[in-house]
Amino acid sequence: MHTTNDSNFQVSTDRTRLDVPMIYRYLSENSTWAVGISLTVVERSIENSLCFGGYLDGRQVAFARVVTDYATFANLCDVFVIPEYRGRGYAKQLIRVVMEHPSLQGLRRFTLNTADSHSLYARFGFTPPKCPDTIMERYSPNIYLT
Repeated sequence: MHTTNDSNFQVSTDRTRLDVPMIYRYLSENSTWAVGISLTVVERSIENSLCFGGYLDGRQVAFARVVTDYATFANLCDVFVIPEYRGRGYAKQLIRVVMEHPSLQGLRRFTLNTADSHSLYARFGFTPPKCPDTIMERYSPNIYLT
């Protein structure tokens, strides 16, 4: 478990602290990338990822998860701060803790997808792909709505 506490905002990798119903509600109803996702899929994604919860006074207000082999690659996913807590620097603190996590050091590739937060991630060294012609994907953006 990795925990940090800056001012009143605390980030922890303790899965037992995660507010899974809140995470599910946000992803399935408010995210731009996982609308319609089922609780079962959210639970399975949490179970198979390194998860980071952001907390204020014990209440979870932020989330991020990393899919990784802990040796060569990682993919940052499902990053959010609930709307009423945005604009206070919590996303920056959350991503800083993710990027400093001891198990995520020395990786050859660390990726993420974002539609609108490029400047946030650029602060942490993320750039457009160096060789976009070498990247392929299978993308099903509406998979949870079928």
